[in-house]
Amino acid sequence: MKTANEINDLVLIRMDERGDAGHIAHVTINNPTKRNALGIAGKRAIANAFSKLSQDDKLRAVVLTGAGDKSFIAGADLAEMKDLTVEEAEEEHTLTHYACDSIRRCPVPVIARVNGYCLGAGMELAASCDMRAAVDHAKFGMPEVRVGLPSGMEAALLPALLGWGRAAELVLTGDIFEAKDMYQFGFVQKLVPASELDVAIEKWLQSILVSGARAVRLQKSLMRDWERMSLTDSIRRGIEMCVEARRTDEPSKLMTAFLARKKK
Repeated sequence: MKTANEINDLVLIRMDERGDAGHIAHVTINNPTKRNALGIAGKRAIANAFSKLSQDDKLRAVVLTGAGDKSFIAGADLAEMKDLTVEEAEEEHTLTHYACDSIRRCPVPVIARVNGYCLGAGMELAASCDMRAAVDHAKFGMPEVRVGLPSGMEAALLPALLGWGRAAELVLTGDIFEAKDMYQFGFVQKLVPASELDVAIEKWLQSILVSGARAVRLQKSLMRDWERMSLTDSIRRGIEMCVEARRTDEPSKLMTAFLARKKK
C-alpha cells in the first residue's frame, strides 16, 4: 500500500507484518507543525485510507496516531475553517463524519494511540475507535463552542462512552480535561507514561492476534449492531453471529488447541 503520494502526505500508513497471523496497519496523521490539525484534505485522506485498509482480508488491527510526541489530533484546521461559506462548511463537517465513519466501519479493531492533544475532531476520531490508550500528559476537550460552533457529527458518540452528564460538561463548556480525568471517566482504557505507550498497545495487539481472526471481525460487526438494536434484537443477532462463526473450522481449531493446553 502506498503511503505518501496516494494519501497526500497527510495520512501515512505503515504495515507491520506478523507472519501467518496477518498484519497490523499503523495510520499516522502527519501535520505536526499544526499539532496534526485536520483540514478538508486530511479528513478526506483518512476516509480514503480506512476504506482501502478495510478491503485487506489479512488485516488484523489498526493503530491510529498523530505524528510527533505532542499531539494526537488537535481538532480541525481553524485557519481553513474560519472563512468557509455555508456550502463549504457543509462539506467540511460532512467529511468529519466520513472520516469517523470509515473508522467505525473498518472490520477489525481500531486502537487510538493518543500521544498528546486530543481535541474537537480529534476526540471524535478517538471516540470512533474501538479502544483508546493515552499518554499521561495528553489533553482532551471539545472546544467548538469556544469558536462559535456546536460539537456535532461523532460527538454524538460521547454520551454512550462518558454518560450524559460528562458529555454535557465537555460540549457545553469547551473546557480542556487532563488525561487522568478521561481515564476515570472511562473514555481512555489505558493511561501510561509516554515511554510505555507502545508496550501497552502491543499487549492489546497480542490479544487480538491470538484470537480468531474471523471471530474478532464478527464481534466488531456485532458491537455496531448493539448500538442500534433493542436488547431483544441484539440477543437474537448474537445467536446468529455465533452460528455464522461455525461456518468455518476456526472455532473447532481454537477450542481443540485450548483443550490441549489445559491438559498439560
